Amino acid sequence: MTTVLSLHSLSKAYGSQELFFDISFAISEGDRIGLVGPNGSGKSTLLKILVGMEFEDEGEISRRQGLKVGYARQSPDFPADSLENILLFGVPPEKRDEWEIRARTLLGKAQFSDPHQDASTLSGGNKKRLEIIRAMMNEPHLLLLDEPTNHLDLEGILWLEKFLLRDVRSFLIVSHDRRFLQNVTNKVIELNSCYPEGIFICDGGMRDFAERKESFLEAQAERERSLSSTVREEMKWLKRSPKARTTKSKSRVDKTLQLAEELSFLHKRNQKSKVALAFTGAERETRNLIVAKNLTKSFAGKILFRGIDLKLSPGTRLGIVGKNGSGKTTLLKILAGIEKQDLGTVKYAQDLRIVYFDQHRETLPLHVTLKEALSPSGDFVQYRGQSIHVNGWAKKFLFSADRLNLPLHCLSGGERARILLARLMLEPADVLFLDEPTNDLDIPTLEVIEESLFEFPGAVVLITHDRCLMDKVCNQILGLGVEQESQIFSDYSQWERASLLSSKKENVQTKMPAAPLPVKKQHKLSYLEQKELDGMEEKILEVENQMAELQKVLYEQGPTEQLDLYRQLAELQAKQEFLFERWQTLLNKTIPVVMDKD
Repeated sequence: MTTVLSLHSLSKAYGSQELFFDISFAISEGDRIGLVGPNGSGKSTLLKILVGMEFEDEGEISRRQGLKVGYARQSPDFPADSLENILLFGVPPEKRDEWEIRARTLLGKAQFSDPHQDASTLSGGNKKRLEIIRAMMNEPHLLLLDEPTNHLDLEGILWLEKFLLRDVRSFLIVSHDRRFLQNVTNKVIELNSCYPEGIFICDGGMRDFAERKESFLEAQAERERSLSSTVREEMKWLKRSPKARTTKSKSRVDKTLQLAEELSFLHKRNQKSKVALAFTGAERETRNLIVAKNLTKSFAGKILFRGIDLKLSPGTRLGIVGKNGSGKTTLLKILAGIEKQDLGTVKYAQDLRIVYFDQHRETLPLHVTLKEALSPSGDFVQYRGQSIHVNGWAKKFLFSADRLNLPLHCLSGGERARILLARLMLEPADVLFLDEPTNDLDIPTLEVIEESLFEFPGAVVLITHDRCLMDKVCNQILGLGVEQESQIFSDYSQWERASLLSSKKENVQTKMPAAPLPVKKQHKLSYLEQKELDGMEEKILEVENQMAELQKVLYEQGPTEQLDLYRQLAELQAKQEFLFERWQTLLNKTIPVVMDKD
């Protein structure tokens, strides 16, 4: 594989905080890399260095001649301008025609139907899609993506997975979405000071990475135990023996000191720090905490959901899922008493204590210090009946005491998210309402959140795009926007299958001609024609599935094979058009003929 970019002994720090030190790795053609690591380890900063938005303190970066790099920001925002103009910004007039075709093609792939839509009015998920295709406009050899799944719903994440595998040859992605990384990567790199070189590189997906990382850390811990025993014995010898002047004795002393130094480094690397998360339950014995019946809500003339019945009891861990715009956050706010429903009732247990975590999150003033954010009332916080000094409280969330006077603008997004979780934990609760609590959090913190929510004695209602978290925590799934007799699913996988089936049917139905209204008199189809009409939807779905399968492998083939696949696609498209025309013909035969009065 040809190397497109390589890092040599790269280091970066902000003041006294070292992000990474002396790291080296290479990116080759065809590498699909997931970049992970603890919050504050410098992942986003590294992407900005690679794209030239920031500069390294030490080391160098080698780029293949003519290398084009695309970069998609973590939190994109756009001015009031059309989607097409956003993509064509800065394009010289002589290239505009060529780039306009490229822009329209990418907008189609990102499922935007109107190139003139105002970009500033897009939802968070659609802004992500626009940012990703904006990064693709220069046809990059290497695409850099910073947290691309944030704000995307399930449909958006599945779109992104297919888009990356089909249209992007080489990419480096910062993400904490474990399922997403497993599906799209063939290599994982972790930035972490627990490794000798500050970096761990593993070929394969997240499962391979997790297994090899565990084996490596176990071996490193075993090395520390073995070395500790050796150093202990050598230190005893040093204490027993007089200061020797022989070359042999001096060599042994030097070696013992070297081993002691290695042991010190090993011990430091093997120290596993993790966030001490434990949500405070109110220890209520009431069986029914919240009972909701026939909840219905509409917005701007559109029904978001209707007829929802729910009962939340201690131990209920309910996940709310659905497409962007299906009303997930609205339902969460109704259950929490923040918004009012159009129809239905919500009854609460007496003196119910609710804690609500907003996806847009409490706004933390970036000029205040870490200490003021963690403990606004002074040097102590009250947690589970205990008074804890702010130094100890900060340590629970992996903040050292020497950072307490740092202003918040010096912290990463993930570190600020940990501050909000620290404030959340101080409030006793019967019910936790969590709207996208995982954005910006690193994988170790996500794993601790999973454990904490699983052990929380009250009820949890959760909205998250993190499929691993939903799978591990929730014992009920409420699906919005899927036409089923029951909206409650036993697990996330069951909902996912129902959602994808619903999307396929919806796509077909949008193309189907509308059925005729009831009439006084109409032609009757023959038995064979009626049978053909009844099976038409299934035939069209089958053709669309065949087309999707061909498109999956299209870009993995050579030029000769691609020509054959394009021919097959053309045949399937012609067959699809014929089926739609035939469908229309059969329906036309059922169109009513209203008889004249004569």
